[in-house]
Amino acid sequence: MKARPLTRGRAAAGLAAGAALLLAAALLSILLGAADLSPGEVLRTLAGGGSEIARTVVLEVRLPRAVLAALVGAALAVSGAVLQAVLRNPLADPFILGVSSGCALGAVAALLLGMQATALGLPLPAVAGGLGAVGLVYVVSREQGALSARRMVLAGVVASYFLSAVILLLLALGEGKEGYLSSERVLFWLMGDFSSQGAAQVLRMAPLLLGATAVAYALAPGLNLLMVDEEYARSTGLRVEGFKTIAFLLASAATGAAVAAAGSIGFVGLIIPHAARLLWGSDHRLLLPVSALLGAAFLLVADTAARTVASPLELPVGVVTAFCGGPFFLWLLARRG
Repeated sequence: MKARPLTRGRAAAGLAAGAALLLAAALLSILLGAADLSPGEVLRTLAGGGSEIARTVVLEVRLPRAVLAALVGAALAVSGAVLQAVLRNPLADPFILGVSSGCALGAVAALLLGMQATALGLPLPAVAGGLGAVGLVYVVSREQGALSARRMVLAGVVASYFLSAVILLLLALGEGKEGYLSSERVLFWLMGDFSSQGAAQVLRMAPLLLGATAVAYALAPGLNLLMVDEEYARSTGLRVEGFKTIAFLLASAATGAAVAAAGSIGFVGLIIPHAARLLWGSDHRLLLPVSALLGAAFLLVADTAARTVASPLELPVGVVTAFCGGPFFLWLLARRG
């Protein structure tokens, strides 16, 4: 898609619309939940008042969960936008490239070894597993010294299937061992779960999620050049292969942090950049921040639905995003002909 000229008015309108949607989604997430709290009581608690029960529910449960969901949604959406530009493939998605399976393998292996066996807060081994999978896919995808987008997608799909099989094997071997979480609990987390997250998890993950999302904005000019043509990008002085490597690793690190925080949540990195591109064009100086805002808002709404639609049961967030993203993607394919 050809980038429309980016004007201050269009940029301001896009950012304002995204910020308004994010604010509305955040308020909805904090207002709704299993605890019977009125909107007035929730707002009084946010303003510094409220009862002790309300402060516990709002400030220790709902607010940290909403913040983490927003950060994860922003990171996944920005990662998807970056990968779609780098690979020049509208179907590119962080989870297609094996990152999700690598992160999940790192977390499950750490649990099996007894590391932090009482919680699913496993950012370091999960991110390490994701980057290991990325490294494998990257090495296999190089063709005559250059990075092949076609080979990368194929290698990512194969890596995802293989690593998923390894995860199932580890779950089977570890079931029933002392200190090891049940297979059902781990599988629920792998499908997307914010239920066990608190302020400590937010503080651990926020720097990495925010940092990767913010640094991605610095790649916007180079991504715009790549979307025109690689030869044109080279003619402007851009070191294409090095730039693509940096962009790919950055997107993978952001995805790894997101998976470590909340498990595998699909469709955010695939659908949100498309929606932002349809609404505001393909100039990455605007596309990346708008994708971050829309991704944060979308995942907040999805998490709210996961907590409330089947209450008192809680659904995996990844199930909700799949139900929303699948039909949207089919509509998008039909619309594009």
